Amino acid sequence: MIVLFTAIFSTISVIDDRREGFLQSVLAAPISRLTVAGGKLAGGSILAIGQAAFFLLLAPIGHVPLTLFGSLAALGALAVLAVALTGLGFLIAWVMESTQGFHAIMNLVLLPLWMLSGSAFPLAGAVGWLRMMMMANPVTYGVALVRRLLDPAAAATTVGLPGIGISWIVTIVFALVMVLAASMVTMRRGKVAP
Repeated sequence: MIVLFTAIFSTISVIDDRREGFLQSVLAAPISRLTVAGGKLAGGSILAIGQAAFFLLLAPIGHVPLTLFGSLAALGALAVLAVALTGLGFLIAWVMESTQGFHAIMNLVLLPLWMLSGSAFPLAGAVGWLRMMMMANPVTYGVALVRRLLDPAAAATTVGLPGIGISWIVTIVFALVMVLAASMVTMRRGKVAP
C-alpha cells in the first residue's frame, strides 16, 4: 500500500512542473523526452522503495520474521512494483491538466487497485466474480510476491495466492508495459501546457 500511494502520487509533480513552466523548459532542452520520463520514473520509484524499506524494517514488530534473502528479494519485488505504479501515475499525470483532475482519476484507479490486490482482504475467501477481478489486477501479483518472499513458510498468509514464478512474471510485465506506455506518451509532440 505504501508503494502504491507513494509511487502514484509522486507523479503529481508532472502537473505542477507543467503549470509552473518548468516542464516546458526541460522539454525545450537538447535532451530526449525519454530522459524526462526516465528521470520522473526513477525519482518516484526511489521515493516509494525508500519508504517501503523503512516500513520493512518495522516488520518484526508485527511478528513477521525477516531473513536477509527474503528481505532483499521483497525489496526487489517492491522496486519492480514501484516502477510499474510510478509509470501508471506518470502516464495519467502527463495527460491531465489539473491536480484536481488527477486526484479524481486516481481515486477511480487507486481504490480498485488497492482493494482488489489482496492487501485489504484475502484472495482465498473471495467469491468467484470477485476472485476473477482480483486475479486480473496486476497489483495482486506484487502483493502475493512480497508475502511469499517475506514469509514462505506461513501457509496461513499465502493460501490461494498466485505462485512466486507467475507473480514475478506478471509484476515484471506490468512494469515493462507501464514504462513503455509512459515513454510513448512523452514522445507525442502535442500540447504540453494547459
